[in-house]
Amino acid sequence: MKSALTWEIVAQCSRTKARVAKLKLPHGVVDTPVFMPVGTQGTLKGLTVKQLEDLDCQIMLNNTYHLGLRPGKEVLEEIGGAHEFQNWKRNLLTDSGGFQMVSLLKLACITEGGVEFQSPHDGSKMLLTPEHSISLQNSIGADIIMQLDDVVSSLTTGPRVEEAMLRSIRWLDRCIIAHKKPESQNLFAIIQGGLDVNLRRRCIEEMKKRETPGYAIGGLSGGEEKDIFWRIVTLCTDLLPKTKPIYCMGVGYTEDLIVCSALGVDMYDCVFPTRTARFGNALTSKGTLNLKTSKFSQDFRPIEEDCDCLTCKTFTRAYIHIHSTRETVGCHLITIHNVSYQLRLMRNIRQAIIENRFPSFIIQSFKDLFDSVDKYPKWAVNALNSVNINLTSESKNP
Repeated sequence: MKSALTWEIVAQCSRTKARVAKLKLPHGVVDTPVFMPVGTQGTLKGLTVKQLEDLDCQIMLNNTYHLGLRPGKEVLEEIGGAHEFQNWKRNLLTDSGGFQMVSLLKLACITEGGVEFQSPHDGSKMLLTPEHSISLQNSIGADIIMQLDDVVSSLTTGPRVEEAMLRSIRWLDRCIIAHKKPESQNLFAIIQGGLDVNLRRRCIEEMKKRETPGYAIGGLSGGEEKDIFWRIVTLCTDLLPKTKPIYCMGVGYTEDLIVCSALGVDMYDCVFPTRTARFGNALTSKGTLNLKTSKFSQDFRPIEEDCDCLTCKTFTRAYIHIHSTRETVGCHLITIHNVSYQLRLMRNIRQAIIENRFPSFIIQSFKDLFDSVDKYPKWAVNALNSVNINLTSESKNP
């Protein structure tokens, strides 16, 4: 299959499966592991594209389903795609719209042909087929586009999980045929199979035969037990080609990003940093601060001392406390910080891998995030132990 990307691994961790690479796309280089902020309808809630550029964001995510509804395919084609529409000069990845099968399940009807949605805006019907999803994404012009997959909740059991996995394979074939711009857009396959190890294995074997430019791990982060989540992730990174980027969809918590990078994941996206900002929550290396609470009313420190974002360089916790959730400026300032935090976390992960000190970085990060070893998430301890890091014993050693 044709590819509009090059993938160069520049460093690998000596103990874990973590790696640093340069992903060269039509709109520039992306350093991985990378977190991609989510700008669902052509914008991050609370940020301008200039502010995203100032934070050195190299790639962000748009949503095919929502852009297909508004502004629509015709408008996007007339202006020349989503890059022009939102004045974003860097890379874009578009979700196929498949996730809406779960998030808008009450409004969707799924058949072999595709997914019929009822618009949450005006009630109109929209049939999203693999062909239509790819056609929309070709019009959007994203650098990485995703196949339409049959997505079921990660809590689903029984024959529906196998049905969705097999259908995702068939839909990938239809997406490949429908893809009109392989010379400028990279189509990624999405691995399905729920929490069933055998189904995941079967899906990976079939998807590998299609030789897409990259692969995504789909169908997780839906409320499943985290001790099962990480085992599916590491199974996928073990079996997928090491010569191509691996994208774990819907992951955004600090400990998840650190652990999944150790398990060999290269790309992430999540609405968490922007959504939680709207509730007054600021992300820090010491954990989340709920700036709505009164204890910050006379706290004149920045959100985080070593953060160089506009918010932390200019405003205090006390100022943001007054405006959080009451004025749009409060949400705006926390969003700037949260996105900055996520991007800085990934830069620090990459640097630690390059300098071959990623294990010690992990140990220190967990010490910072949690008050004591006893509070470490058991799933994270188990996951890291699988890649030669004994989180509890190494954390206790000076």
